[in-house]
Amino acid sequence: MSLRAPATDDDPPLPPTKTDAPPASAAPTVVPAEPAAGPAALTWLRTGAEGIAAVLRNLATARESVRLEIYTFAPDGVGQRIRDALLAACERKVRVQVIVDALGSYDLPDAFFAPVRAAGGEMRWFNPPKRFNFGARDHRKLFVFDETRAIVGGFNLADEYDGDGVDHGWRDLGLEIHDVPLARKLGASFDAFFARSGAKLRPFQALRRSRLKPAAIEATLGELFLGGPGLGPPSLKIALRQDLLGLCPQKKRRRLDHSAAPTLPKTRAQVDLATPYFLPTFRLLRAILRVARAGCRVRLVLPVRSDVRLSQLAARRFYGRLLRAGVEIYEYQPQVLHMKLLLIDQAAYVGSANLDPRSLNLNYELLLRVTDPTTVAAGREIFESVLQNSVRVNPKSWSRQRSWWQLWQERWAFFLLARVDPYLVRLRERWLG
Repeated sequence: MSLRAPATDDDPPLPPTKTDAPPASAAPTVVPAEPAAGPAALTWLRTGAEGIAAVLRNLATARESVRLEIYTFAPDGVGQRIRDALLAACERKVRVQVIVDALGSYDLPDAFFAPVRAAGGEMRWFNPPKRFNFGARDHRKLFVFDETRAIVGGFNLADEYDGDGVDHGWRDLGLEIHDVPLARKLGASFDAFFARSGAKLRPFQALRRSRLKPAAIEATLGELFLGGPGLGPPSLKIALRQDLLGLCPQKKRRRLDHSAAPTLPKTRAQVDLATPYFLPTFRLLRAILRVARAGCRVRLVLPVRSDVRLSQLAARRFYGRLLRAGVEIYEYQPQVLHMKLLLIDQAAYVGSANLDPRSLNLNYELLLRVTDPTTVAAGREIFESVLQNSVRVNPKSWSRQRSWWQLWQERWAFFLLARVDPYLVRLRERWLG
């Protein structure tokens, strides 16, 4: 498969192609930066309810185009409200394009979008679980409106996300973007996925390995990292790891060219991580431990209630090692924690990626790295609000509290998710190419 030149704003939309992976134009090495709209262009959506309300508000005001990419689209109350808003946009002659992951929305019938299609909208399933192309999932949550506004985050379109995360609904997070250059880059990334989604594969073509360029896109308000199979470095995990290792000045290491990153202050650096699924790679875990041992304050918030019990058990396998290194671990209490917020000193990461093997190695993900001081400070306020509803794990009593049955469950969960699952993924990758 030949690589195409990076797309520009004047290029026509990419035609459907015969492969199941995003094209090279989805991930140019560096896209020249354009004038930024300033810190006011970024607005935190502090809960899933705020995120869904923002999506509905922008759908109602869209005049030219709507791009919606989601992992889980449920045929419930929230799903019906979003579909009705998409239908209304179609009736206003707005171009509507939707990508839904076929496995993440397995319970969503294809007929659910029949009214939208009848009104002129386009809807495509990403990577239906058949043949040999079932592995990679589109886990991204992306909404682009009129190429002037966009929303990224971790929330899906389902009733359980429509809440404040305290009294009802899962705890989630999003970021609303009012910046034309960045919205266009996100729209171009969507177009690349849309061109691939729903394409009919030739015999054995799903076995072909994608060949894509590095996935760091320099944007006006930070850096956009696109993760997934076939994407070369700098990947999500490399960006996170090198940002962490950059907090250890006593060891000189080659770092990514974060042109917007300020010089590290002499004050104590701080790392705050909130994620629903914590099963980092060995190198990423080692970076977290090294930062904590170097004197940086590291706080990790994980859920005490989880929709994936196996992942929660596997994460607790790391508790002892993290606590001994000085990491502060908190467990969020009121509801299921589903937000993804990574604050590494003076940078904030927000998007769809979890700190687990699926997000770091297999699924297609999206993370936006922001260094605007106002936005990062607001992100830390959100993190502090999460801490207020969390209970800290006691380092002294944690080991004594573990029964043999709990230890056995955690070891087997860790073995299945950290050993068996990655092995099967690597075996599939070797088989594919």
